[in-house]
Amino acid sequence: MKIAVFDTYVVRPDGRRMHFDILVSDEAKDMDKVLSYGRRYLEAKGVSVESFTSRECRFCHTEMASAPVENEIKRSGFAILELENCE
Repeated sequence: MKIAVFDTYVVRPDGRRMHFDILVSDEAKDMDKVLSYGRRYLEAKGVSVESFTSRECRFCHTEMASAPVENEIKRSGFAILELENCE
């Protein structure tokens, strides 16, 4: 499966910069939907941010998905790759 990668940076309430990628099917890269996935992820992590728009979340590139990422996208519509300060 070809996926679209959205590079995402938000400032956490504690001031640290959180960095993660939102991964979606290349055919499903509607920005409103991608942002809703990001909000869902942040809510699940218990992270409240002041702003979450296309300024914090930008299309980066496309690539072929690994099997676990493909399965997660098929299951929930998206996958998250946690990179920095996502604990």
